[in-house]
Amino acid sequence: MTARTLNLDDSLYHYLLDVSLRETPLLKRLRDETQALPMARWQVAPEQGQFLALLVKLTGARRLLEVGTYTGYSALCMAAALPDDGSLICCDIPGDYNATARRYWQEAGLAGRIDLRLAPALDTLGELERQKQGGQFDLVFIDADKANYPTYLEHALRLLRVGGLAVFDNTLWSGRVLEDNPESADTRAIQALNRALKDDARVDLSLLPLGDGLTLCRKK
Repeated sequence: MTARTLNLDDSLYHYLLDVSLRETPLLKRLRDETQALPMARWQVAPEQGQFLALLVKLTGARRLLEVGTYTGYSALCMAAALPDDGSLICCDIPGDYNATARRYWQEAGLAGRIDLRLAPALDTLGELERQKQGGQFDLVFIDADKANYPTYLEHALRLLRVGGLAVFDNTLWSGRVLEDNPESADTRAIQALNRALKDDARVDLSLLPLGDGLTLCRKK
């Protein structure tokens, strides 16, 4: 027994996947294809994708928003967990990987649930607010440029309904959050987000050591 979170070595991590991961062959194929790309590290871990799908079901979410989509693995996990009338808006910038995402969404029969908007995410989020969609989303998953994480939080809180979830990826940042004087703007932004959330009375909070760190913020 232990009073703290276990450190997962390779054997224990593979055991975790072996007894709990329910990845479909299509998701596995997408993950394998993505691993061959130069920016493969942008993809979420498979257990994170499954956890996001569970959050969608647990919260009864119908309207989702994703900031940072890449080849579409996490979007596919969440879209598959939506009810038939559910929808997901994905924010990303133009890239060759957009076609990969669309191809797999189409193959899964879920392309009709997913609206991929190719523009700087801050522009898309601002446009949603100007369209009076504040308070209309159930869950926002944020896994994009880290330097804008504190700004994404403010947009998420305006767009989420009360009781909705903002979920941030990479909040442990491979341990770089421990750096005293980081040169990286990304590292500084994640540190700032983590420190600010600790005392943010607008949310209920939990930072999970899942993948590279996954922070859940429930809007009060």
